[in-house]
Amino acid sequence: MPLDTRPLNSLGLPKPPSETRVVVAMSGGVDSSVVAAMLKEEGYDVVGVTLQLYDHGAALAKKGACCAGIDIHDARRVAESMGFPHYVLDYENIFREAVIDEFADSYLGGATPVPCIRCNERVKFKDLLETAKDLDADCMATGHYIQRKMGESGAELHSAADASRDQSYFLFSTTPEQLDYLRFPLGHLPSKDETRALAAKYGLSVAMKPDSQDICFVPDGNYAAVIEKLRPGAAEPGQIVHVDGRVLGDHEGVIHYTIGQRRGLGIGGLSEPLYVVKLDVEARQVIVGPKEMLATRKVPVREINWLGDEPFTSREEWHLMVKVRSTRPPREAVVRPISETEAEVELVVAEEGVSPGQACVFYAPEGSRIFGGGWIWRGY
Repeated sequence: MPLDTRPLNSLGLPKPPSETRVVVAMSGGVDSSVVAAMLKEEGYDVVGVTLQLYDHGAALAKKGACCAGIDIHDARRVAESMGFPHYVLDYENIFREAVIDEFADSYLGGATPVPCIRCNERVKFKDLLETAKDLDADCMATGHYIQRKMGESGAELHSAADASRDQSYFLFSTTPEQLDYLRFPLGHLPSKDETRALAAKYGLSVAMKPDSQDICFVPDGNYAAVIEKLRPGAAEPGQIVHVDGRVLGDHEGVIHYTIGQRRGLGIGGLSEPLYVVKLDVEARQVIVGPKEMLATRKVPVREINWLGDEPFTSREEWHLMVKVRSTRPPREAVVRPISETEAEVELVVAEEGVSPGQACVFYAPEGSRIFGGGWIWRGY
C-alpha cells in the first residue's frame, strides 16, 4: 500500500483541519477552554465533552473545583460562544468506583494516594477516550501541560516547556496506545500567561478564572473529613509511639497523619523534633522518630507503565532520573526491573518521606522525555 504523502495538519494528521474531528476534554477551566477555542479557530471539527464526576451541589460551594457545578456551565458557555457542540456525560458512578473508593481505602491503609493520576488513567484517558472514538473523532485533545513528540519509534511523552506548569508526574501512566490518540496543544507554551492571553484573544469568559486547587472532591484539602464521610468509623483512636517503643500520646485516627509530618502531632515538650516515620494501621499506631529515619534510597515500585523504545526487561538496570513526589525535582536513580511491571528503584542520594501510594516517575537522564513510572507500594 502506498504511503500517505499528504501534508500533516497541526495535530499531525494527514488531512485538512475541516475534515479532522477532535474531541476536547473540557473541565470548565481556562486551559481546556483555550484548547477548544484554538482548534475551532484553526478550522477543526471540534466536539467538547465535559464529565460530571461528582455531585453538583457539593461542588458549587467550593472554589477551585472542576468537573461539576459552575464548571460545566463555564464549559458550555465557551462552546456556545465559539460555535461547536458540547456534551455533558454523567460519570459519577465510574468516578466513585475507579477513583474515590480506592482513594479512601488507600488512605485507610496508611498510604498517601494521588487520585488525580487514577482519574487520568481510569476515567479521562480510558472511558472518555473510548467515547471520543465512538464519536468518530480522529484524536482527543486536553489542556494538560505536557508534550507529545514523534520519535523514531513513535509518539513520545515529554515534559512541558514551562517547568512550573509541567504535569508529567500526573500523566506517567498514559499508555503508548493512548499516546497515539491524544494531543496536548498547550505543552509547548512558555508560561500560563500565554494561555490566559489566548483566552482573552478568543474572548472567553474564563480568561481570568483561577486554577483548580487540591483534589477536586476534597474541599479545603481536608482529607480526613472526606475519609470519615466515605468510611464512617474510620477515625479510630490510638497511640503515638516513638520508634524506641515509648508511648508519647494519643491520636484520634491514623487518617489524620501522613509520612513526614512534623506539625500538629500533639506531643510537645520533647527535646528533639519528631516526624511521622510509619503508620501502623492494624495496631492503630502513629510511629514517630528523628528526621534521619525518613531518608531512604531503595524504593519498591509496581504497576509500572513503560514508555521506552526497548522492552523494560531488556536491561538489568536503567540509569534514569526519578520523581518520588510531584513537588520534588527528578533525582538520579538506578531502576532494576523485577518483571515487566515491577522494579526496585535505588536513589543515588537518599530522599526523605518516600511514601507508599505516591508515584515514582521515570525521566531521561538528559532532555525532557518521560519513560513512564509506577506506584510506590511499601514503606521502609
